[in-house]
Amino acid sequence: MRPYPNFTASVRALHGVFGEPAGPAAATARLSRVLRFALSAVLGVLTTWLLLIVLLAASRPRGLDLGEAKRFVPDLARLLRSLSKDPSTARGVRWRLLLLLTYLASPIDLVPDFIPVLGYADDVIVVAIALRSVVRHTGPDVLDRHWSGSAVGLAIVKRLAGVRT
Repeated sequence: MRPYPNFTASVRALHGVFGEPAGPAAATARLSRVLRFALSAVLGVLTTWLLLIVLLAASRPRGLDLGEAKRFVPDLARLLRSLSKDPSTARGVRWRLLLLLTYLASPIDLVPDFIPVLGYADDVIVVAIALRSVVRHTGPDVLDRHWSGSAVGLAIVKRLAGVRT
């Protein structure tokens, strides 16, 4: 004797109530839909990420050496902090600089920092884009006023910002 003689009839009755088929084939179909959705979402995120990397690489300043740019990071952080606190700098520019400092301090990056070469390239490119925005809104002399590092470092910052010397 079967332990649940009316089980099949009960499942068929529930099918009408919930509107979804029951049984192993239906469960497999539901799992397949969930997996397809998850795979589509992951592929969408990866495609967007790759597109952002390509856009960052395309906007990279010409003649920029990443190793050279990496050496003056402490001076650059002081420059960004000083610019973000300067009351003569427009509020929108100061907010962008604060967002940039937050992005640089955050462990979450477009390209993780443990990936050789590319890991720090996105940081340098994002800094270059932000510096160009600052120079566009405030003028190139603001870099001279707020820079506390070496003259070589200032030349690198100006090159990052697209300022012709």
